Amino acid sequence: MKKIKAFFVGMAAMTMVACGGGDILTGVLGGLTGTDGTGASGIGNVLTSVLGLDKVSEAGLVGSWRYTRPGVAFTSSNVLAKAGGELVAQEIENKLQGAYNSVGIKSSNTYFTFGSNKQFEGKLLGTGLSGTYTYNPSTGAINMKTALLGININGYITGTTNGISLLFEGKKLLSLLQTVASLSGNSTLSTIGDLSTNYDGLRIGFDMSK
Repeated sequence: MKKIKAFFVGMAAMTMVACGGGDILTGVLGGLTGTDGTGASGIGNVLTSVLGLDKVSEAGLVGSWRYTRPGVAFTSSNVLAKAGGELVAQEIENKLQGAYNSVGIKSSNTYFTFGSNKQFEGKLLGTGLSGTYTYNPSTGAINMKTALLGININGYITGTTNGISLLFEGKKLLSLLQTVASLSGNSTLSTIGDLSTNYDGLRIGFDMSK
């Protein structure tokens, strides 16, 4: 089923490139996601996920979230069309999976709990983090302030079929991982920086579920 969805999404992406517009994608999304904008089924869900269109409410963010796989989203339909669609997103995700595995990112050492009192705690690569957070559900922007090493984490929350994605601009994620893991100059982690250079308007990070 996944291969079938990938095929149709790839065809949609090639059509967008040939016709030179994100307007076609907008039409496809409108026809497949439904009026509620949840992207709850079929190819529409794949496209909304790749574009990071699914919104997460403040109440929906509250809870404990554990890393499941790399997260990838483009910031606009134009960027998606230029990059080549969901198939390219899958390729990027596969490259990230290798990088994440190499540095040891897994569900047991990368997770976050967001409280209704605007407090958060968790671990990133096994390093404990805690502090306060602010979240804007209309834009998905999240800011986590922690005293550890002076880290101020700025990212984006989007919804997925199985939970949420915590996403970052590529270079910011690279910097964050290098700081937390003390791996500055690690050749594997540089892959993240390379991806962000090759694809402007790409956000990468972590898919998470409860």
